[in-house]
Amino acid sequence: MQKIVNGASLQPLSGGTPRQIVLLLHGFGSSGSDMIALAPAWQRDLPDALFLAPHAPQRSGGGYQWWGLSELSPQALAAGAASAAPAIDAFIDRKLEQYGLTEAQLAIVGFSQGTMMALHVGLRRVHGVAAIVGYSGMLTGAAELRHAKLTKPPVLLVHGSHDAVVPVAALHAAATELKRLGIDVTTHVSNGVAHSVDPVGLRLGAEFVSKALAASGDA
Repeated sequence: MQKIVNGASLQPLSGGTPRQIVLLLHGFGSSGSDMIALAPAWQRDLPDALFLAPHAPQRSGGGYQWWGLSELSPQALAAGAASAAPAIDAFIDRKLEQYGLTEAQLAIVGFSQGTMMALHVGLRRVHGVAAIVGYSGMLTGAAELRHAKLTKPPVLLVHGSHDAVVPVAALHAAATELKRLGIDVTTHVSNGVAHSVDPVGLRLGAEFVSKALAASGDA
């Protein structure tokens, strides 16, 4: 298993000990240093949260990847997400232990390939996380999910209507499948937005995570 050993982070705005963790998973060819840029906009809603944005274990050009995307079939995407999951699970385990927190105090947020990982890992944790937010991504391994033992945290999916990298149809397919599994899914399509996160999507994510952590009793 490859180990996540570095990345970017942002300490709680309150200046105190972290009471929640927001895990930010970047997209293909990007890095934790890019993904942590989402965090400052969320700090007012989550002043006691520690934001962690690890680099994926594999290098990809000038950035990182959770797995190689040489093959884009549904089977290959599912296998890729499954291969990358143990490193993220181990990272989560280490950080929860380090800060004395539980999954109820953890939200997982992904962008693009990071969304694939957020959904793969977040739905399969033994104990349910507080929330999953997926920007501009897709659900992998839907057929296997129907037979897996899942937790069912609330999920927010946000996608640009003009995304040419991961078409917005991926949001609708993921929402349909997750709802079929009994998962509470909220969706938002950002009109005119390409493969990125706009201010509205960013705000919706902050509000969703803040509300979910409050509902878990740990905000």
